[in-house]
Amino acid sequence: MESRATEIPSVWAVAFGASVVAGLAGYFLGTASSIGVFGNSSQKRVVSSSEKGHDNSDSDDANASDSELEDSEDDQEVNGFEDSTEECKLVLVVRTDLGMTKGKIAAQCSHATLACYKTLLRQQSPILKRWEGYGQAKVAVQVKSEEELMILQAQAISLGICGQIIHDAGRTQIASGSATVLGVGPAPKSMVDQVTGHLKLL
Repeated sequence: MESRATEIPSVWAVAFGASVVAGLAGYFLGTASSIGVFGNSSQKRVVSSSEKGHDNSDSDDANASDSELEDSEDDQEVNGFEDSTEECKLVLVVRTDLGMTKGKIAAQCSHATLACYKTLLRQQSPILKRWEGYGQAKVAVQVKSEEELMILQAQAISLGICGQIIHDAGRTQIASGSATVLGVGPAPKSMVDQVTGHLKLL
């Protein structure tokens, strides 16, 4: 009788352990699949300028989620630079008219960097590897209106460069849906400078 009593808890322990391992494995496989680790080309997506907006704030869990990124017909973004060996950079265009604090700006720039990175990752763009190889250069510049952000995004996309605008969730300092930062690139420096080269550093 004693041996049977000790067997029952050990069976439950094994079952519980197996379920925990299976759950963790499923989570990590799902996460890897969602960011394109397995190279599924059917998951290529970009954020269009007509998108409703990212629900972003300075909290860690407020990054642009996969469900918010909509399919676009403009899958040609960031293509056409495969033969270039020029150094690449990412420019972060920040609105100064919103009165964001330094911490808020840093959080919004992080969201823009991640949005641009995920766009190129989904497209399996060779630009991404080159940008990483050159040290992931990032430059922050400033504008004073949402209209300027929209114009710059349109210019970037017309040149085949990734252009991602981040919209704030409105949980802290600014109104919900406010366009805060535009990420331009990563792309060859000469191409990015055609869009942002005239802007002042932040």
